[in-house]
Amino acid sequence: MLNLDNKQVLITGGTGSLGQALTRRILNQWPNISRLVIYSRDEQKQFEMAQEFPSDLYPQVRFFIGDVRDSERLIRAFRGIDYVIHAAAMKHVPIAEYNPMECVKTNINGAENVINAALDTNVQKVVALSTDKAAAPINLYGATKLASDKLFVAANNISGNNPIKFSVVRYGNVMGSNGSVIPFFMKKKKDGVLPITVSNMTRFNISLDGGVDMVLHALEAAWGGEIFVPKIPSYRILDVAEAIGPNCEHKIIGIRPGEKIHEEMITESDSFFTYDLGKYYAILPQRPKWNLDSFIEKFNAKKVKEGFKYNSGENTEWETIDSLRNLIKEHVDPTFES
Repeated sequence: MLNLDNKQVLITGGTGSLGQALTRRILNQWPNISRLVIYSRDEQKQFEMAQEFPSDLYPQVRFFIGDVRDSERLIRAFRGIDYVIHAAAMKHVPIAEYNPMECVKTNINGAENVINAALDTNVQKVVALSTDKAAAPINLYGATKLASDKLFVAANNISGNNPIKFSVVRYGNVMGSNGSVIPFFMKKKKDGVLPITVSNMTRFNISLDGGVDMVLHALEAAWGGEIFVPKIPSYRILDVAEAIGPNCEHKIIGIRPGEKIHEEMITESDSFFTYDLGKYYAILPQRPKWNLDSFIEKFNAKKVKEGFKYNSGENTEWETIDSLRNLIKEHVDPTFES
């Protein structure tokens, strides 16, 4: 059972939506955590987050200005840290396409810096956040996150006698996160027009709480090198539009550069190394440092069929218009009325 009491945890990109949700959960579940470091480069977001977690009430929370591109700053921040959750990334597809090297520097070079800093400072576990766009990527953001995933998986092989474990969690759109479609539609609703890329577009859907659950599961259960994938429902973009703005015009604007109609989290090529763990799938490293039979026995893991793939368009579980409205009210805006 994971216990973070008396532990020291650092979250890169800690002022983002998931970082803040993780902070709330960790402080609520483990009030005796020794130190929780919020590492990010945006001082304004840190200032705003410090209003929710003031030092007199949460002396264990520390705010650390820094960029994952800065290896020396990371090493300074990681000293004494037990667990690192790597959530920092450039994630907006159009911005990454227009500023490709900036995306590479943050998402790939930054991943390398996190790995090296963790290896050099006796960190015990690192969990890196991925995205469905990293599976068979067609845009730069997805390609950089695939490279990042590969780096974190391979980091287990260069650790030598260091007992550190690196793992990855990969999931779809986080409901209500900054820049996602639901808050975008909620803002556009007042204009009476919701821009739809293509009518048959689908996406995976996970709540912030679900994302937090995955990270904590990986911190507890990872043996090193796994890419954890949740079993989550999909939604149709037209259902999201209907749930939010049933009286709005739905204007088809066409697919944007680097965008897929359906997202994928496990490809057919991944199926050779993918196991069903019950609540999650895990894409295992091709050459794990640990015994595969022991892993299978421990987690009652079942190998998926060759050719298996997991994408949002062929999912077996779907959100409905009513369930989307309920989820928006529960996870995004309690005052929401369609």
